[in-house]
Amino acid sequence: MKILLLCHSFNSLTQRLHCDLRSAGHEVSVEFDINDAVTEEAIRLFAPDVVVASFLKRAIPASVFEKVPCFIVHPGPPGDQGPNALDWAVLEGASEWGVTVLQAEAELDAGPVWASRTFPLRAATKSSLYRREVTEAAVTAVFEALEKLAGNQTPSRLAKDQMRWRPVLRQSERAIDWITDTSEMVLRKIRSADGMPGLLSNIFGEAAYLFDARPFTGDATGAEPGAAIARSGPALALRTVDGAVWLGHARKAAKGAIKLPATRVFAEQSAALPEIAGGYRDIHFEEKDGAGFLQFDFYNGAMGIDACRRLTEAFDKAARSKAKVLVLTGGGDHWSNGLNLNLIEAADSPAEESWANIQAIDDLAEAIIRTTDKWIVSALGGGAGAGGVFLARAADEVWIRPGTILNPHYKDMGNLYGSEFWTYLLPKYAGPENADRIARARLPMAADEAFALGLADRVLEADGSSFAEATRQAARELAQQDLTVRLEEKAACRERDEAEKPLHAYRAAELERMRKNFFGFDPSYHVARYNFVRKIPKSRTPLTLANHRAGSPARRLTRRAAS
Repeated sequence: MKILLLCHSFNSLTQRLHCDLRSAGHEVSVEFDINDAVTEEAIRLFAPDVVVASFLKRAIPASVFEKVPCFIVHPGPPGDQGPNALDWAVLEGASEWGVTVLQAEAELDAGPVWASRTFPLRAATKSSLYRREVTEAAVTAVFEALEKLAGNQTPSRLAKDQMRWRPVLRQSERAIDWITDTSEMVLRKIRSADGMPGLLSNIFGEAAYLFDARPFTGDATGAEPGAAIARSGPALALRTVDGAVWLGHARKAAKGAIKLPATRVFAEQSAALPEIAGGYRDIHFEEKDGAGFLQFDFYNGAMGIDACRRLTEAFDKAARSKAKVLVLTGGGDHWSNGLNLNLIEAADSPAEESWANIQAIDDLAEAIIRTTDKWIVSALGGGAGAGGVFLARAADEVWIRPGTILNPHYKDMGNLYGSEFWTYLLPKYAGPENADRIARARLPMAADEAFALGLADRVLEADGSSFAEATRQAARELAQQDLTVRLEEKAACRERDEAEKPLHAYRAAELERMRKNFFGFDPSYHVARYNFVRKIPKSRTPLTLANHRAGSPARRLTRRAAS
């Protein structure tokens, strides 16, 4: 089919659909829902068989849904209506939730149902649920709906008494009452608004939006509910009526403020609080059955200077352990997305902060590459983007699951050149021709494509909930093997590569180009970063996505195509 993905932005679900639909042989194009005229023009240019509205913030006009079938992907079970479906589910502590693919009609979310899926609701942020359970359910439901449409089947209409309209969830309806709300309720309220719009509350007497709430364990007595009682890394511990919660990130309500680590937002007040080492734990190492697991889970996968340095220190320590196999595991939602653009944007000199940040992540990548007495695996249960993809590829093997999406490109961030030794790693693992194609591409990549190109070495048949255990089992099996010959060959290969062209030469050449991005006359990177951090919507759909405007369909990057 010819399928037009209509979306507010190219978010995680839309990227996954873009990859999976193309992989299934459909001709796919994307249009950002900027206004009715632009959407109508896209319909005329592309003449799609169906429109899949994966992520919208307004209704599809009748001029479109009366002309072509339009599937609305709604993050709620059949009968649920309204713009904040998942927010309500998290806030109310629902045990089960769902996704519905329905046909667009004049009444919002009231059209007949083509397909639906349900799933258990984890105790997690709405953004995490959206990236994992909602996305998995949506993909299978969309494919079912497309099969039904191709088979000339018709959708089923629900009775009016089966419909339930839920309005916009206002801040007042999820405001924290620090005097009465338990820790569980505080967590639910913050999670229901994470990552947008954040939960508005009052910290240190200032209005701020709260994000990244995690459970607190330990003694929280001796303070009034709502008070900050401790700090740990980027997080503040806030007293509740029956304990406390960790708050990892915040954004002051003042105009122009951006989301940052909570201890950065309230730096002066945080300095006076006691530090609890490991209270808010975003890095952890454990050794089991001959394998070492270095776990790191940075908010939104962003790795600032401090995160990179702490992870490098943890890696160096793990590399001195007895384990012969080291597994680098990121979070369930993100493995790594490279530079922390919010911290860079907030710096006195974003150019200098960018420069220090890329140096710090390069130090980590180099440490991984130079470790020759361990077999190192990057296990990507969550997605990776930009420098995070090549940081993962610094390992000897990359394991990935079918639902993981990679964005191995920097160009959308103001034509950044990129570093993390990608000019060494891509030709080494993907081959020179595919390396060039990957570097020039601006499209997301699914697991099968990453495997075909050499960006991944193994696809573990697991979903978001089972990938961690599948990784542990595979690592244990690997650790039980005699790796002597493999490690000797690895060390010899590194020695040959170093003799041919030392790592410092790759790094210097990449950073020379990056310096121009950061300090040069072209402000593209700084403009793109500013727009990204402040969530400024694009004024048009990039031609790399809007094939109906570019004039040529997207082509999958495969070894066959490259050859």
